[in-house]
Amino acid sequence: MNTLVTDTQSSFKWFILATATFVTMLYAMNVTIASIALSDMRGAMGATQDQISWVVTGNIVATAIFTPFAGWLTSRIQIRTILIFSVLGFIISSIFCGLSNSLEEIVISRVAQGVFGAPLPPLSQTLVLAAFPVKQRSLAMAIWGMGTILGPVIAPTIGGYLGELLDWRWIFYTLVPFGFCALFAVIAVVPKKPVVGGVSLDWIGFLALASSVAALQIMFDRGERNSWFESTETIIECGVAILGFYIFIFHSLTSKRPFINLLIFKDRNYTVGLILIFFFGMLNFVPMVIFPPLLQELRGYPQSIIGLILGIRGIGTFLGFFIIAFTGRVDPRIIIFFGFFIQAISGYYMSTFDINMSFSNIAWASLVQGLGVGLTWPPVSVICFATLSNKYHGEATAMFHLIRNIGSSFFISVSVAVVLHMGQVNFEEIGSMVSIWNQGINFNNLTNTLNELNITKLTNELNRQSLMVGYIDAFRLYSWVAFLSIPLIFLIKIQKKD
Repeated sequence: MNTLVTDTQSSFKWFILATATFVTMLYAMNVTIASIALSDMRGAMGATQDQISWVVTGNIVATAIFTPFAGWLTSRIQIRTILIFSVLGFIISSIFCGLSNSLEEIVISRVAQGVFGAPLPPLSQTLVLAAFPVKQRSLAMAIWGMGTILGPVIAPTIGGYLGELLDWRWIFYTLVPFGFCALFAVIAVVPKKPVVGGVSLDWIGFLALASSVAALQIMFDRGERNSWFESTETIIECGVAILGFYIFIFHSLTSKRPFINLLIFKDRNYTVGLILIFFFGMLNFVPMVIFPPLLQELRGYPQSIIGLILGIRGIGTFLGFFIIAFTGRVDPRIIIFFGFFIQAISGYYMSTFDINMSFSNIAWASLVQGLGVGLTWPPVSVICFATLSNKYHGEATAMFHLIRNIGSSFFISVSVAVVLHMGQVNFEEIGSMVSIWNQGINFNNLTNTLNELNITKLTNELNRQSLMVGYIDAFRLYSWVAFLSIPLIFLIKIQKKD
């Protein structure tokens, strides 16, 4: 891709960087802000935990499916125009999220948010890569990544207090003023650039990829409810996912103008970077989806406290980015190693929680996890595009964010399934021991007391303890995923500088 800012003053690139960062922050706010009110929305709409998780995963899946569109759109429409319409559509869909009265309405509105928000990160990243020379990209990408930090800090904090004082709908209305600020910044700063020829859209490749991603996500979201492969629905969804992916790969190899040019995967660092960003996506958003129901339903924390905890995670990410700014001469593989290692340690620490965990325990876990995110994101982003030709930046950034979003939505569904499945298994195991035939109860002369207990209260407490074990298992899985990603770092090839 040709440099977008060749005829402007060198100082103007910093305005472009600031605008791209703010637009990315708007997208990050959208992803994280719904997490703090999942329990309230679940109660208001009579949904189960796996159903209400679609408020988050539906948005991420829509973003994943429509992110590759960004590369095709830039070949036909100015980036400035795309950003204006995307931000405007994002504002309108955010308003409809707040006006929703049913699970179907909120999910559709969140999907619309994902569709309009999909072009924001890749196009913002494309602007930054085009505006800065290679020697300044590491710094520029670190600053651009601040948008992914400020969003998770601002959105949960403000949204949590407004949601507690007013209503859960206000967490979505919070996005509206930020959306208008982003819209004005795009209009004022992003330059107009002539579009050199349009590229026809490969509908076969797009539909094959979209159907594969959608079927895979639905399979993981509904798998636990349908008893996995004991259900015909799960088998059909798995078949559609495999068939769609096969058609996408085969068509991309044989088509002259595929939806995604597979030549970009010949770049070793880019391919390894995509695998790492897939693992990063798996680790990034899961705590923000798991923590709110854990804290609100098992510990009774209000939305304001949950928002504060998620904000602390953002502070940890900010600290990681701050450290990155002073490690320009350090081998990026070392930084990425510590980033994933710290996330693995945070997952292990969270797996040691019990039902009486304190605010300080949760805050420290969030801070450390955020620190790992901050150390991982900038170097992986830089490594991924370090040796890739500029002409592939448009579709390469789209694929970069597509893979990250697929990783996020996939692991969110898996983690929720682990919580629900292990919670049910442990409920049956623990419940079987609460009996008058239990020798421990007889020994303590508690048989009569057991008969007089309120069965509802006993069942609720057993459910709390069982779900806590399910959350612990999910955190343990989180830790293992972070550890398993570390060996991939050694596949990165660092070129010697002159």
